[in-house]
Formats: sequence, structure tokens, C-alpha cells
Amino acid sequence: MVRSGSGAVVRTAGATHRTGAARTGSPAARTEGTAAGTEGTATRTAGGGPAAGPTLAVVAREAGVSVPTASKVVNGREDVAPETRRRVTEALERLGYVRRPRFEAAKARGLVDLVVHSLESSWSGAVLHGVEEAAHDAGLEVVVSAGLTRTRGGRPERGWMDKLTTRGSSGVLFNLAELTPSQYTWLDQHRIPFVMIDPVVEPPQNVVSVGAANWQGGVSAAEHLLALGHERIGCIGGYRRKMCSSARIAGYRSALTSAGVRNRHEYVRHGDFDETTAYHRMLELLDLPEPPTAVFVCSDKMALGVYQALAERGLRVPDDMSVVGFDDLPEARWASPGLTTVRQPLSEMAATAMRLLVRMMAGEQPEGTRTELSTRLVERASTGAPRE
Repeated sequence: MVRSGSGAVVRTAGATHRTGAARTGSPAARTEGTAAGTEGTATRTAGGGPAAGPTLAVVAREAGVSVPTASKVVNGREDVAPETRRRVTEALERLGYVRRPRFEAAKARGLVDLVVHSLESSWSGAVLHGVEEAAHDAGLEVVVSAGLTRTRGGRPERGWMDKLTTRGSSGVLFNLAELTPSQYTWLDQHRIPFVMIDPVVEPPQNVVSVGAANWQGGVSAAEHLLALGHERIGCIGGYRRKMCSSARIAGYRSALTSAGVRNRHEYVRHGDFDETTAYHRMLELLDLPEPPTAVFVCSDKMALGVYQALAERGLRVPDDMSVVGFDDLPEARWASPGLTTVRQPLSEMAATAMRLLVRMMAGEQPEGTRTELSTRLVERASTGAPRE
């Protein structure tokens, strides 16, 4: 067992990990927003009418506190200042709030689950950082589960979901490719609120998710290369017909069309977000009769495979080939030359998902089912003008 960070306990694959700890007097305002930092957001409207009677969020606003703080008072937690407790109690009585139990009494208070594919990647590290920060502010503990997705589709194995009720989790954050229809049904039947973080497959319409503006990111990548003078621009996408990959490729194609540059079917390949596969796709592009002079790679991890392919062919970045990635993981800074990439704010996305989950645990219905945080281009040394 390895202790990682403040209040975090991490074990290896398939096990349970705890991170975060309750904090007295945590800031109220940070739990109300739906985005962190300076990134912009866009929300897709969801249906559903207002709940009967005052909600906990209404009580929190009346008392001038955050929803988690009001929830602590309702649940009898001791880590609330006396003056704050008095204001919340008076607001509860004044508004006639009636607690509507959503979960069984056996559920542990202040405990949520985060399910990730693996803890071995810098991607998961960024997600964990955002979740822990938001959970700390809300006075919650997080149980981190990894190594559960051994099925081909990247879904949790059968039987794992039952552990949620055994553990007494009050909510779940999923940073997985997708869930099965039966797993969505199970969560609904057990009345466990959950939020998807950057799902690869578009979830059902009533499922709350947080992601990035992938289409705009694809536009930004292609426009950057076009502005440098490139017209033969290749693209290596992720999974075929998957939400984030399709949106990035669509943005790339839209930028080319807007600039009057021909979209070449042979210039678009799919690397399944895998470094080795991207390496082979880049070799295929180089073997074309008229290879591209620049390539937009839909993940930083795949871009490393592209770098390897170019090096083996004796080609230099950016002198012989300009490369743009997507994600802005630490690997983008470590690469040589530094990788120009589209940043998607993973930590902020995870923190936003946690704040939405806190509201749902308090009985609130989010304003929309899909929240997207904006992306932006980060220019480094991997792009330049094409050779004459």
C-alpha cells in the first residue's frame, strides 16, 4: 500500500483507494460553479420540471453557504461553525425544508467513488488531481478504483457495481469509455447519482457528463497549420465513430473547407488513441505518393508514435513535418521538440464533474446534461512553415 498525497491511500489494480479528507470551514463559493479556472463552458439543456418544495440549494443560498455545507447541517455533521449552523438551521425552518431521503440510511456520509481505467497514465493523474481538490473543498472522501475495465469495451466488469452499495457510496464519477445499458439501469434502480468524465461514447440523453469542446479543438489545430502555409494536412484520429475523436476530425475538416483547402480522404487515418498504432498510421501517410507536410494527431500519446515514425524515416520536426497533438499532457512538454497541442482542461473537467455530483447528491437537478469546457491551442516547437 502506497500513500500518495494528502490524505490519499492508493493500492494497485482492482483495489479500493481513498483520497481526500473533510476540512472545516472550506470555501463556499467554489462548489457552486460549473467550471474551474478561466476555461469557458457550454451547457446542453435537459428536460424536467422543478422539484416540489425548497431544495437544499435554495436553503444554501438563503443562508449564504455552499450546498455541501448545508448538507452537513442537515446530516448532523459536527465540522460546521456554530454561526454557520445557526444560519442554515434558521433557513431550513423559515423555508419549510423537508428532507427527502434519496439513499438508504446505511450509506456512508461524505463518501463518493471515482472509477478510472488505470492509475498509470498522466491523464488519470490530472483527473485525480481535479477530483481530489473539489472533494476536499466539499468535505468529501473519495474512493478511487482502477484496473476494473478488463472487458474489451472498457466497461467495469460484472458484479463490481454491487460493491458500491456494500461500501455505502453516495455517488460515483466515471472516467471510463462507456457503461453498458444494464449498468445505467442498475445505477438508476439503486438511485445512485453519477457523472461521466469525458466519455468516449455519447451517453444516454439523461446522463450528466463533462467533456471538452473537441470540435473547436480540431478547428484550432487545423487553422494553426493553415496559417503557417500548410495545405497538405493529414489527421490521425482516435477510435472510429466515437464521440470525441469524430468531433476533432470534424473540426479539422471544417477548418480545411472554410479555407478552401481540399479534404483528402487518404489523409485521414485512425490510431485508436494508441502510440504503436499511430506510429504505423504515420508510416502509411509517409508512403503516399504525395504525403502531407503537416499532421494533426488527436492525442498527445499518439503524437509520440508519430515522432518515432518520423525519426525512423530520417525526417525532422518541424523542418520536414509539422505536428500538432491534443490533450496537453506532461508528455507534450517533455517531447523533443516540444509538442504544439490543443489543451483540454482535464483537472478542471474532473473538478466540474465533482461539483455537479455534489449538487446531485443534495437532490438538485443540473441545468443541463452536457457541460463542455473550452479548449485552446498551446504553441511549442513542433510546427513551422512548410518547405518550399
